[in-house]
Amino acid sequence: MKKLLLPVLSLSLLVPTIAGAQTTAMPVAKASVMTPAADLRAGLDYLLSEHFVLAVNAMIKAYDGSKDAAAAYAALDQNALDMQPAIASIYGEAGAKEFNRIFRAHNKFTDDWVKALKANDMDGMKKAEANLAGFVTEFGNFLGTATGGKLPAKAAQDAVRLHEEQVQDTFEEYTEGDYADAYKKYREGYSTMFTISKALSTAIVSQMPEKFANSKPDTKAADLRSALNSLASEHVALAALEMQKKYDGSKDYEAVLNAEKMHTADFKAAITSIYGQAGGDQFEKIWTANHIAAQGELADATKRGDAASRTATLNRINAFSTEFGAFLGAATAENLPTKAAQDAVRAHEMMVQDTFDKYAAGDYTASYNKFRESYKFMYGVGQNLGNAIVTQFNDKFQEQAPVTPTEPMAPDAPDMTTVWMKVNSSKLIINGKTTMMDTTPMVWNNTTYIPLRFLSEGIGANVSWDGKNTVWVKAGNDTLTFWIGKDYMEVNGTKKMIGSKLMVNKDGRTVVPLRFITELLGWDVKWNTKDWSVTLMKAMN
Repeated sequence: MKKLLLPVLSLSLLVPTIAGAQTTAMPVAKASVMTPAADLRAGLDYLLSEHFVLAVNAMIKAYDGSKDAAAAYAALDQNALDMQPAIASIYGEAGAKEFNRIFRAHNKFTDDWVKALKANDMDGMKKAEANLAGFVTEFGNFLGTATGGKLPAKAAQDAVRLHEEQVQDTFEEYTEGDYADAYKKYREGYSTMFTISKALSTAIVSQMPEKFANSKPDTKAADLRSALNSLASEHVALAALEMQKKYDGSKDYEAVLNAEKMHTADFKAAITSIYGQAGGDQFEKIWTANHIAAQGELADATKRGDAASRTATLNRINAFSTEFGAFLGAATAENLPTKAAQDAVRAHEMMVQDTFDKYAAGDYTASYNKFRESYKFMYGVGQNLGNAIVTQFNDKFQEQAPVTPTEPMAPDAPDMTTVWMKVNSSKLIINGKTTMMDTTPMVWNNTTYIPLRFLSEGIGANVSWDGKNTVWVKAGNDTLTFWIGKDYMEVNGTKKMIGSKLMVNKDGRTVVPLRFITELLGWDVKWNTKDWSVTLMKAMN
C-alpha cells in the first residue's frame, strides 16, 4: 500500500481559540484518552448503547415471531445484569441492586407492550405504557438521588423519556413498514445514548472527583474516544443486522444497507476532520469495496450453499483486514502499529462472521453471545485508535490551561457578549434578551448542531441564502460561505473542513456543528450537562 499522505490537521475542529485580554497560560498537561473519567464514560457508552441496540432488536424479533426472539430478549436481559457490577463499583452493592431492580424491570415492560400490541390487547398496552411511564419517573429520581443532584432528577427523567420515545418510534416505524424512517430513527436513538452517557459520567465525576483522580470525562481526547467507540460499535450492530436480513430475505434489507451508507459517510467525515480529504477518500475506498459490500455477499453465498463463492468472499474480507490495518498504521504514523491494527481488524471480522454463522446454523444463543463479545471488542478498538491519534497530535487535544492576567485590564476593555441555547429548546438568550427561534439545537451522531442563521444574526452578522444550497455569513470584514450537504466551508476564500456535512433540519433551518462554528469564530463554550444547555461568550471590540 502507498504511504498515506497526511494533510495539515484541521485546526478549526480541534484547537480552541482563546479570546480576550492577554494572559499567561499555566503548563498544559499531556492529553490522554485513558484517564479514569474517560474510562467511566467509555464504560457507560458501551452498556447504554448496547442496551438500545438489543432493546430495538428484541422488540422487532418478538413482534415478528422470529425463531431467535427468546435469545434476543435473553441478551437484552443480560445487558441489564452486566450493568450491576459497574454501578456497584461507584455506589456500592445496595445502589447497584436498586439500579438493577428498576432498570431490568423496564425491559419486561417493553416486552409486555410489544406482545400486547401484536395481540391487539388494548388493556395490556395501557398497562405496559403506565409501567413504562412509572419507570421514567422512578429511574430519573434514582439517578438524581444517586448523583447527589449533580444530574438533576428532572433532567434525568427528560433524558430517559427521550430514550424511551426513540426506541418506540423506531419500532413503530418498523411495524408500519416505513423501514427507511425506522433506521433513521434507529441511528438517532443510538446516538442519544452517547449524549446520555456523557451527561451521566460528568455528573458522577463531579460528585466524586477524587475517585477519578480529578480527571474529566468531557475533554477533547475523551470526546474523540467516545466518537470512535460510537462509530466502531454501530458498525458491528449494522453489519450483524445486514447479514441476518440478507440471509432471511427480509423486507427491510435495503433500508439497513442505506443506514450503513449513512454510517460510512459519518465515519469518513470523522477521518476527514483529522486527516483531511485525501485521508477520508482513502478510508472510504478501503472500507467499502472488500468490506461493507462483502458482508451481504457472504450471507448470500452461505444461504445458497455456494462454498466457492463463500471462500472467495472470505478471502476478500481477509484482504480488507490487511489493507485497512496498513491504512491505520500509516495514518497514525505507526502510533497504532500496522501489525496490531491488522490483528484487531482481523479479530473483529472473525467475530462478525462467527455471529452470522451461528445465526445461520440456528444456534441463536451462541450467536447473541458472540455478537455481544464483538460489540464490546470495538470499545477496545476505539480506545487504541483514539490513543494513537491523540499521541500523534497531542498538542491539538490538550485542554485550555488556567490563565492568569499579565497586566491589568485596560479601562476600554471590549464588551462581553453572551449567548445561551439549549438542546431541544427554541429559546435563544443574547445578553439577557430572549428570542424564540422557530427551530432548536439538536444532537446527531454525538455532535451538537445549532441553527446558523439565529446565532449569526443574533451577534450582528448578516446571513443570505441563494435559495438552493449556498449560505453566506457576513461578519465584519469576513465572509463565511457554507454549502448544504458539504463537509467543508470557506472563510474569505480559504477552504476549511467542518468534519460533518452541513444539514437542513426538520424545520427547514441550516444547522452547523457547535464546536466547529464556535472555535472558528473564537467563542468560549461552557456546557451545562445538567440541562444540556450551552453558553457562548466572546469579548467583542
